[in-house]
Amino acid sequence: MYGGKLWTMRQYSGFSSPEKTNMRFRKLLDSGQTGLSIAFDLPTQLGLDSDNELSMGEVGKVGVAIDTIHDMRVLFDSIDLEKISTSMTINAPATTLLAMYVALSDERGIDRKNLSGTVQNDILKEYIARGLYIFPPDPSMRLTTDLISWCSTNLPKWNTMSVSGYHLREAGCTAEEEIALSISNGLYYIRKAIESGLDIDDFAPRISFFFACHNNILEEIAKFRAARELWYELINQEFNPKNPKSTQLRFHTQTSGVTLTAQQPMNNSIRVAFQALSAILGGTQSLHTNSYDEALGLPSEDAVKIALRTQQIIAEETGITEFNDPIGGSYVVEKLTNELISKSKKIINQIDSHGGALECVKMGLQQKMIHDSAWKQMRNFEDGIDRIVGVNINKEQYDDNVEGLILDPNDSIVKISNLKNIKNNRNNEKVNQKLKSLRNNCRNDKNIMESLIEALKSEATVGEVNQIFREEFGTWVSPSGV
Repeated sequence: MYGGKLWTMRQYSGFSSPEKTNMRFRKLLDSGQTGLSIAFDLPTQLGLDSDNELSMGEVGKVGVAIDTIHDMRVLFDSIDLEKISTSMTINAPATTLLAMYVALSDERGIDRKNLSGTVQNDILKEYIARGLYIFPPDPSMRLTTDLISWCSTNLPKWNTMSVSGYHLREAGCTAEEEIALSISNGLYYIRKAIESGLDIDDFAPRISFFFACHNNILEEIAKFRAARELWYELINQEFNPKNPKSTQLRFHTQTSGVTLTAQQPMNNSIRVAFQALSAILGGTQSLHTNSYDEALGLPSEDAVKIALRTQQIIAEETGITEFNDPIGGSYVVEKLTNELISKSKKIINQIDSHGGALECVKMGLQQKMIHDSAWKQMRNFEDGIDRIVGVNINKEQYDDNVEGLILDPNDSIVKISNLKNIKNNRNNEKVNQKLKSLRNNCRNDKNIMESLIEALKSEATVGEVNQIFREEFGTWVSPSGV
């Protein structure tokens, strides 16, 4: 464990323009961060260009706006792609953003086999909880498996999927539901990849998970242990892989955004520290610590530094990294772990009995489960059963003098203007030729990754390549489960 190598300290960052995000990245790396994690803005996550009328008011607001390879060049200016691990929280257009990252590395003459990082690429949780999906389920799964298959031979160090329990938990599910729903999704992805002709050992070692960490310290530690044990058991049971790494549940953790409060925001630093400790005692391989001002807006630079220092203090000053499993053998943790495994298995079996994760999404089963849990949590808060310091108890007023980050509205205007200039001055004949090749691959059921990389190298935009997908695959509305 951490005696040999610490977890990756990977702060999730992205706002406004590629230029400003690059500055934040470089400051974080200089402060001791060991991996980058990119937050994309809402239009990018929905495969829209910044100048699309649907993007109005959202460009650069909750992440960085990426339209073309020019933006990717600026985003990673003076950052060595061979020396850092890059995580991209992107799902519906995951193929697009990974292809653009590869296109940039090709420009720099980097061997693709030396690139390391993660792309989330988990579309099921978008249908279930988060809502940032574009295409219907079947073509979405085609894009997912195209990415996995292509990376298995071209990007061997890349984690091709980060199965996310985080967004399910933030939407309101319980600890056992977070385990069960994310593992059910992971099992479904594996089944689809095998159906496409892959062997489990070709890709399963590069699947990772992404979990939330909430305030109940012992339950959260047990949750991580239960998820590892359950994944190991179920993968061996159904797929019988030869490579032991195919059965290992490796995971990134982010401290919980929904537990942060706008009231008395400095209290959030304490919440984050305990959540981070839980994740580390649970054995996380990678960790993001939220900033105390994120209930007010995007995190400020000072708040981000405190969040990173939280991880470094745990690593360097608490002594817990001296032991492989400091909490192992605890009666309470073992009891909670066994209970979570039992409860999670029942949910997984329920989903499998209805045809698996995707069929249940179409029925709204997981959606209803999360809505019911979220409603119960809200009632418990309103009735004072769940107590939150500074919100429904200890509410005495005092001023933390925290404002949160204020974005410059001119950034989006400049971004849109730059994009229009690129579109007017590029070789549009070449762009159209590359987009036609991408369209043909969509129709011929060929792997789209190489044609996508070539289209983005020609200065095609995120919006243009995803418009091809929209035209060829269509769009979809997931049932709400209500």
